Amino acid sequence: MSVEVSVVIPTRGRVDLLRCAVGTALSQGVDMEVVVVDDASADGTAAWLANQKDSRLRVVRHTTRRGVSATRNSGIRAARGTWVAFLDDDDAWAPDKLESQLSAARAAGCRWVYTGDVHVDERLRLLGGGPPLSPADALAMLSSQNTLPSGASNVMVRADLLAAVGDFDASLRRTEDWDMWIRLARTGPPAWVCRPQVAYRHHRGNANTDPAPMVSEPTLLAHRYGITVDRAAMMRRAAWTCLQDGRRGKAAGYYLRAVARGDIRSLGRAAVAMTHPAVGTREVYRLVEWTDQARDWARGAESWLAPLRQPQRQGGASPGRGGSAQSSGRGR
Repeated sequence: MSVEVSVVIPTRGRVDLLRCAVGTALSQGVDMEVVVVDDASADGTAAWLANQKDSRLRVVRHTTRRGVSATRNSGIRAARGTWVAFLDDDDAWAPDKLESQLSAARAAGCRWVYTGDVHVDERLRLLGGGPPLSPADALAMLSSQNTLPSGASNVMVRADLLAAVGDFDASLRRTEDWDMWIRLARTGPPAWVCRPQVAYRHHRGNANTDPAPMVSEPTLLAHRYGITVDRAAMMRRAAWTCLQDGRRGKAAGYYLRAVARGDIRSLGRAAVAMTHPAVGTREVYRLVEWTDQARDWARGAESWLAPLRQPQRQGGASPGRGGSAQSSGRGR
């Protein structure tokens, strides 16, 4: 049985966050299915998924850990939709996200489409955001940095186009989405929806990662595609990961490497990394330099974020068309 959209959600060991992601996926008003791929979770993920009663929810389970790219690829192979949308287990969607993307893609005659995002904290409280680049600007800059916001949680693509460009590269740990967008871009431009429809969640789990691939993997992409990446921007991304986890010296080191590549403003960032009391705490996410205009734009997401903060929405998958899914316990 085919459906219009398959939503692929890779997950591992974050059942509390997964509940919210699945709930926002099942709340979409389109003909769809949700394919959750459990990458050998050892927490309550399998039990929670087994208790869900919504017929649109399907589960694929890995018995050994394979990583996020291989997990997404398993979801793609299991998908039955004409379109495939990706949602990370720690992110959330506006209820009209898929419907508006389908409309935009059809109107533009495009085979892939993205939208805008907002940044939120662990409790889904707004931090900031801003409009995405237009397709023309996003593609023009895609050879220097990943210009599509929120990673894979943003993009929807036709299944036949995915089959043509190939799987996510499982050898990449931090740039697998950028690699995919480069390949998609070479088939034609995307459509876009210039509204805040994805919530990219900042939480401590984001910080528990090795920042080195953020610097090394773009070099690999540069050789693979003959592009010139913005290496200073890569250094800043690596430094930010270290800031979240309180690794002050390492963060300052990455910022100074950005300075060596001409990013003079990173001198100030290095000083902040070494001295600011927010480093390594939940308040570090508020150090991002959001403009007033960006914050005003982000507030457009408040109407759909506010209900998600309620305990009952965090505790189980939200009922949508064609079924319901209930669970007890708190969110991710």
